[in-house]
Amino acid sequence: MAVAVDLRRMSTVEKLRLMEDLWQDLSAGGEEIASPEWHGDVLAERERLTASGEEKFIDWEVAKKQLREELP
Repeated sequence: MAVAVDLRRMSTVEKLRLMEDLWQDLSAGGEEIASPEWHGDVLAERERLTASGEEKFIDWEVAKKQLREELP
């Protein structure tokens, strides 16, 4: 069943919730989605930055909490 969504009428919070629902649905599907070739280059660069200490990461749950606190 197709669902039409008017993104222009949605708030930022509603859009973010919709995006999260979409990702959860896609990741639960079990279908293999091929990554584009450039993904390998990006991941290698991020690994290099992390290993050199130029980049740091935080826990995903912490990041989501911080984002939610910043949104109205």
